Amino acid sequence: MTADRPHDTGTTTDIGSTTDIGTTGNTGMTSDMGTAGGDAGTASDLGTTGNTDTTSNTGTTSDVGSHDGDAPGAGVLGRAHRALTLGIISVVSLVAFEAIAVNTAMPVAARALHGIGLYAFAFSSCFTAGLFAMALAGEWSDRRGPLAPLFAGIAAFGVGLLVAGGAQSMGMFVVGRGVQGIGSGLVVVSLYVVVGGAYPERLRPSIMAAFSAAWVMPVIVGPLVAGTVTEQLGWRWVFLSIPVLILLPLAVMLPALRSLPRTRPGPGNGVRQILGNRRCLLALAVAVGACLLQYAGQHPVWLALLPAAAGLALLVPGIVRLLPRGTFRAARGLPTVVLMRGLAAGSLVAAESFVPLMLVTQRGLSATLAGLSLTGGGLTWALGSYAQSRPRLEPYRERLMGLGMVLLAAAIVTVPLALLDGVPSWIVAAAWTVGGFGMGLNISSGGVLLLKLSRPEEAGSNSASLQMSDALGNVTFVGISGVLFVAFGGGSIAADGPADAAAAGGASHPAAFAAVFAAMAVVAVAGAGVAGRLRPGQG
Repeated sequence: MTADRPHDTGTTTDIGSTTDIGTTGNTGMTSDMGTAGGDAGTASDLGTTGNTDTTSNTGTTSDVGSHDGDAPGAGVLGRAHRALTLGIISVVSLVAFEAIAVNTAMPVAARALHGIGLYAFAFSSCFTAGLFAMALAGEWSDRRGPLAPLFAGIAAFGVGLLVAGGAQSMGMFVVGRGVQGIGSGLVVVSLYVVVGGAYPERLRPSIMAAFSAAWVMPVIVGPLVAGTVTEQLGWRWVFLSIPVLILLPLAVMLPALRSLPRTRPGPGNGVRQILGNRRCLLALAVAVGACLLQYAGQHPVWLALLPAAAGLALLVPGIVRLLPRGTFRAARGLPTVVLMRGLAAGSLVAAESFVPLMLVTQRGLSATLAGLSLTGGGLTWALGSYAQSRPRLEPYRERLMGLGMVLLAAAIVTVPLALLDGVPSWIVAAAWTVGGFGMGLNISSGGVLLLKLSRPEEAGSNSASLQMSDALGNVTFVGISGVLFVAFGGGSIAADGPADAAAAGGASHPAAFAAVFAAMAVVAVAGAGVAGRLRPGQG
């Protein structure tokens, strides 16, 4: 859960940019609410007002807690909404913390389970499952209300954490991460639908800003806490401790959730009809296709051509139908906005997924220090988002998106310099602060441009396409990175790090990491290259 990030934190100038809360990913710089990417757009696509209302400038964060009760001036922390607001923000914060903690604990977990070769699968399984779950939650909430998918998502998220934390093999760990992805995908969409039904229109921008702000503290303390737990108690407790923590915020907001209007299932709203919805089936086809392609790429034998062909047959038609026409040829205007979001989100998530593993196995850093190398990027993401919201920069919106991609490409290119002897490891943290600022410029500007280029009746479906592009970018480029990593020998990195690898006669395989970062830098450069097609026009 892109999917979801702290951009636009503290700003109220352009609430439209908050539609991208938590969009891409898995480490607090991305996403989304874990792996699924915050799906305000999907919620809006359900026929709710969860997304389009965020474009309003009438309700700002100044409303937060301004008064009590149901009076017209009451804010999201007023008596009528306080419990629900605190419960929602607590759940978002815990999901955000888990997303950030995973990057810190993952290198240790993969080595302990002797599963470095499946390292990328531990991320992509979460993204692919979340992609399907977002579409499922949208249809489910639209037909039967948000409560059932919300509670199902929280339960699945907790079960996935328990499975991953108790895994005795990397295969079981990957399964647990997939269940987590289903849970986070259901939760994020359902929460946005809850917001649309529980908060008046004037308060929705404020609660959306609160969603974004809920990522700030996890970005700051997440790597340190997760690293300390990993080193002192073991990596398993990073996963096993969170399910218990979710129970309290769930209990706090339960009375408010029960008071929401109930949607009675109609004759055409059964489980079969929901699962058989066209968008759900397309998302499922894309998820399965991506898994088959990644599996084939990591098993370079002739028989792997069969799952590769099946994966392409499922993936390509599904992606084409889920995104606006002209996206893959960078048609001017809206299609290029959607394309750039996928390129930005996917290249960032794929690159940063391998940063902690590189620092732990190639530079011998602790899990804590490796995780902290990404913290600065989360903070500068918020700074970049704030910068792009300044009114005087509005005429340069397209250039800001292009500049953001250039800064991201520069950051990704700089990271593998840490593989060279004599280059200090802190260069990674410095590079990621630059990349985070670039993402703040790009992601938030993309949300503003999308709403600017959308007719009112298309704002919801176009926003859903934007979020889907984030998720597809994560799935595609993390999968490609995993294939490259294994192809260049990364799967044989010794379980005990570079020193023990050398003692055992193995190699540290810096080329595997260099290949990943080089490929993702090319993706970011490609995104910068199409920035000139953001303005509508001919061609």
